[in-house]
Amino acid sequence: MALRWSAVESSVAKAQEIFSLACSLIGEDAKRMRILRALTVIGVTVVAVSSVRAATGPLMKAAVLQQYGGPEVLKLQEVSRPEPKDDEVLFRVIAAGVNPVDAYVRQGRLSERGFDKRPMIIGYDIAGVVEKIGAKITKFKAGDAVYAYLPIMRGGGYAELAIAKEGEMALKPKNIDSEKAAAVPLAATTAWQALIDQAKIDKGQIVLIHGGSGGVGHFAIQIAKARGAKVIATASTANQNVLKQLGVDQPIDYTTAKFEDVVKDVDVVLNCVRADTLPASYGVVKKGGAIVSITGDPDPAECEKRAIRCSGVMAHPDANVLDELTKLIEANKITPIVSQTFPLADAAKAHQQIETRHTRGKIVLRVADEPRR
Repeated sequence: MALRWSAVESSVAKAQEIFSLACSLIGEDAKRMRILRALTVIGVTVVAVSSVRAATGPLMKAAVLQQYGGPEVLKLQEVSRPEPKDDEVLFRVIAAGVNPVDAYVRQGRLSERGFDKRPMIIGYDIAGVVEKIGAKITKFKAGDAVYAYLPIMRGGGYAELAIAKEGEMALKPKNIDSEKAAAVPLAATTAWQALIDQAKIDKGQIVLIHGGSGGVGHFAIQIAKARGAKVIATASTANQNVLKQLGVDQPIDYTTAKFEDVVKDVDVVLNCVRADTLPASYGVVKKGGAIVSITGDPDPAECEKRAIRCSGVMAHPDANVLDELTKLIEANKITPIVSQTFPLADAAKAHQQIETRHTRGKIVLRVADEPRR
């Protein structure tokens, strides 16, 4: 604050010098008087803008959240660019993923738990190029093409530059562009941690995925298939073709059939839609099986009664998971689906779409052009 105040004082002093010079040149000519007054105003403005820029340092564009509310509260602004600490990496962001949790934060849902860092920059999926590294960074260097899952408590993805730590990032898969890469980190990590870490799926098992055409769901299908599981998945009529494209063994149109009428004895249920799907899910899981939900915890009493394992999932950044996902993407076992791309300036429009809860695959914000190789 002292730096900014000194800059303002300097601006005032320079403005006074300009005004004094103007006054010394003023004669009887009223026309000259009007011209000099205009020049004085211009001079004051230029000096003030230059001083503020010098005081705040280099700037960047970002979609900033000043207050909670609807999509319209996201405003494109110029803000100070971040600088990496010794254990941090500065990203030049090319694309940023948009997720349902972004809308929850924007609405103030997390502020109810004591999380309020306004003004803030949200966004937790990014892909881009390493701009600068801290002194303790050993795995990455400037110019590396990378992607990252930023923690909810820090965010910062809806911006031209963002900060990540080594434990949150990995080299970008070589066979996809940055827009597709930005679709991966949060959603695919959530699917991995649900199916691999929690449910511990294995080859030959049967997995039912609710919401198979969505962000987490379409990655979960591909991860399960890569593990050798048989996959059953639900989606609307409009998205049945997506399920078939992803290799689902038994697609279910939830608008025309109840899954509980056509499914039984599955090993794992992954719930990627609203928690009201859970009550009918307990009865389709075999004894010793598992239910994992990303939208609400299953009922412990029901799970105990039926002798099944149940858990909710709170995903978290993990560079090791990103490395595993990179391998699967480069082996063409996972293909991110990006249904819509918006420029950073249209972040509000992207949020309008994500709030429909009927997004096919992922939505991505385009922040900058791909670098030329």
